[in-house]
Amino acid sequence: MTRHFLRDDDLTPVEQREVLELALRLKAERFAERPLAGPRAVAILFDKPTLRTQLSFTVGVAELGGHPMVVDGNLARIGVRESVEDTAKVLGRQVAAVVWRTFDQSRLETMARHAGVPVVNALTDQFHPCQALADLLTIAEHAGGLDALHDRTLAYVGDGANNMAHSYLLAGATAGMHVRIGTPFGRRPDAQVVDRAAAVAATTGGSVTVVHDAAAAVSGAEAVATDTWVSMGDATSEQEAEELFGPFRLDAELLDRAEPGAVALHCMPAYRGKEITAEVMDGPRSVVLDEAENRLHVQKAVLTWLLERP
Repeated sequence: MTRHFLRDDDLTPVEQREVLELALRLKAERFAERPLAGPRAVAILFDKPTLRTQLSFTVGVAELGGHPMVVDGNLARIGVRESVEDTAKVLGRQVAAVVWRTFDQSRLETMARHAGVPVVNALTDQFHPCQALADLLTIAEHAGGLDALHDRTLAYVGDGANNMAHSYLLAGATAGMHVRIGTPFGRRPDAQVVDRAAAVAATTGGSVTVVHDAAAAVSGAEAVATDTWVSMGDATSEQEAEELFGPFRLDAELLDRAEPGAVALHCMPAYRGKEITAEVMDGPRSVVLDEAENRLHVQKAVLTWLLERP
């Protein structure tokens, strides 16, 4: 059966650990795995703006011995000019895997049902699982190893209804972490995602909590993350965002409520002075550039792991 990585809980705790271990090995030995030697092509489709995702996937596919075939979604107009089903069937006959950065999760799921090759979520409106894996790897590196993820607290402050909050809940629970989401009323994560994360956490020793106070979310945490207040396609105005999320801004005072050695994360692009201050973003506790680099290593690991499934 073809395996896909469409959302964070597509990996069991054991499988997530396997992928993270492989990512660490590929970070140390960039060309240790060549599952795409030939070169075999990987279709990398972009319906949304991109920098780090395009960079990390194209470099990663090349380092795995393959050919990154980048497709501009504005030209392909998948689902408009041609159905997702037909596109998937055409792609699956010619490429080894499909990577797609798109809008609703349902588009990705349709692609996976019809492609016949592994499909990887490079971001949807609901989930950003490759970024969450990169963040877990980054936290582990600064905490002393992958074993340190278990029982560690990850706090996220900002828009609790966005894709990063959802992925932190699922990925963190899978790793046995205690995930706290600090978000305003009315911006809670999807209830089904919270319930699913709680069910996973019950099997791994982790926990999930949603609170509406930034200080309560961050207090005692070993890692603190945030994200842009207004996601792509969100109609919230700048003034509305400031009023809604201003109390959840990640500044030095809020970060000081975390553990003394806590790291600050942001998946970028970042807007200094809004969801995060320059003092934190560019300060000694920031690991944002490590996160950006680690996208390369975890995505290579995900592709390798999927392609080598029996």
